[in-house]
Amino acid sequence: MRKFIFLLSFVVLVVSFAPLSNVQAHFNGEGWINKDVKLTDSQKEELGALHKNVLIEKKNIINKYVEYGIIPPDKGDKIIAKMEKRYKKMEENEFIPQWDKYKKHKKHNE
Repeated sequence: MRKFIFLLSFVVLVVSFAPLSNVQAHFNGEGWINKDVKLTDSQKEELGALHKNVLIEKKNIINKYVEYGIIPPDKGDKIIAKMEKRYKKMEENEFIPQWDKYKKHKKHNE
């Protein structure tokens, strides 16, 4: 019975750490984004349309918060302006995320 419990606990331990090794394998040392990819015009248009739809929906949500009095109108305008600024930045970067530009992964940069 002890051998069975030991074996079962060992299997649980191995299975629980399996996803961690998989995540680390995808890190290329420079970041999580493959910056060598060049998107086609149709891919850029498709990503642009998706991001635009998300922006519109988020604006609708902020406007509802303003309408219901949850946030003040000036704060809502600031939030929407920041979202539009972020969208323009994504357009400039051709819809390739720049996530690793701002965060340094100390754990991986050792």
